[in-house]
Amino acid sequence: MRILIVEDEVKLAQALVRLVSDEQILADAVYDGEEGLHLATNVPYDAIILDRMLPGIDGIQVVERLRRAGITTPVLLLTARDSIADRVAGLNAGADDYLIKPFATEELVARIYALTRRPSEFVTDHHLEFDTLQLDLLTRTVTSGAEASVVLSPKETQILEMLIRHAGQVLTRQQLIDHVWGYETDVLEGVLDTYVHHLRRRLGSIRGPVIQTVRGVGYILKKAEPQ
Repeated sequence: MRILIVEDEVKLAQALVRLVSDEQILADAVYDGEEGLHLATNVPYDAIILDRMLPGIDGIQVVERLRRAGITTPVLLLTARDSIADRVAGLNAGADDYLIKPFATEELVARIYALTRRPSEFVTDHHLEFDTLQLDLLTRTVTSGAEASVVLSPKETQILEMLIRHAGQVLTRQQLIDHVWGYETDVLEGVLDTYVHHLRRRLGSIRGPVIQTVRGVGYILKKAEPQ
């Protein structure tokens, strides 16, 4: 595995490189947003660890530009800001996860592995279908009928996987959180709702099935209404 660390605190960046190297993870470290964006655009990393506050262009802008360029490398955003608004801003920009500073090194490593975990490690049937929708868990590609395909983020893929496997069944928010983030996390329901919002837009762009909200409970995947 090879990751990119974009962190302007040089000592912290170097410490993170040493930390992940102990886990047999190769890491490149840069100290500003411009250089981070350049490497992330041109090198096929497995994950990017990105500081929220950077000189030049900040972490939010880096993520936005990467996503606009069609680069879907998983991004973990490091931030000293712990408000819900700041977390949601990072997720809306296209980050896949966030970690509040200061953090435990064990948690950082666990989140890196969670971001880069390949679907083939926990499923044998990597091709799922529902109505006109087809989801490839290995490439995270989803198509619907003759419409163009879209590539999902790792967490969007896990959410859609769960909804397809339980299509027509109402899944609670907690069930989805447990599946995507694990039982030991304290992810807020608003974070899940943000991911579902993005996933809805992606499915809408290919006229796929719809994710309906069941007020006070959770979500259900249903066939799209005939045009």
